[in-house]
Amino acid sequence: MLSYNILLSTACLILAGFMKINVLESTPFMLKAKISGSSFNFANALRRMAMSSVPTMAIDSVTFYENTSAMFDEYIAHRLGLIPLKTPKDSAADGEVLLSLAEEGPKTIYSKDLKSSDKEVKVANDNIPIIKLASGQTLRLDAKAVLSIGSRSSKFSPGLATYKASDDGKEFEFYIESFGQMTAPEILSRALDIITANVKEIHKELKK
Repeated sequence: MLSYNILLSTACLILAGFMKINVLESTPFMLKAKISGSSFNFANALRRMAMSSVPTMAIDSVTFYENTSAMFDEYIAHRLGLIPLKTPKDSAADGEVLLSLAEEGPKTIYSKDLKSSDKEVKVANDNIPIIKLASGQTLRLDAKAVLSIGSRSSKFSPGLATYKASDDGKEFEFYIESFGQMTAPEILSRALDIITANVKEIHKELKK
């Protein structure tokens, strides 16, 4: 949670109508925007929200039924947790999605081999290698994906965000790179929604 002073200064900027965001360049995986009429507090708040407070789905626990590969269960589970999963905006906070895998060597297992119980929550990149099985080796497992945020674990972070201030400190060039769970513009939109929700709470308190 951001400090009260940062949220308060952000609230004043938004409510006064001073802040403007202009998109300079946008692709599904990258966004560059210019923020004017803002402050270092807001630019840093947006950066932090984008990386650590936008909820995403990620594999959080794995049940192994058979693993005769050369790798420990824990190693494979860790790799599975780092595979980005598509995360619809309406994903429920208490929702769980099961991804199953049953493969036998010789073959290389890729992220696309994970079968999801929810067609909307699936691997963002089909070609991430998980493990190579030799002839006769088998891997069978169920992986549970949950919704959480990057401040809990970096595997729930949707991407990287950074900014650069102009010489006078009145404008900021903001940059977002998506890991694939959602597009870069969606990361910005969802981060702004979170800040706006916090601002509304402060505004409500200021009116009391």
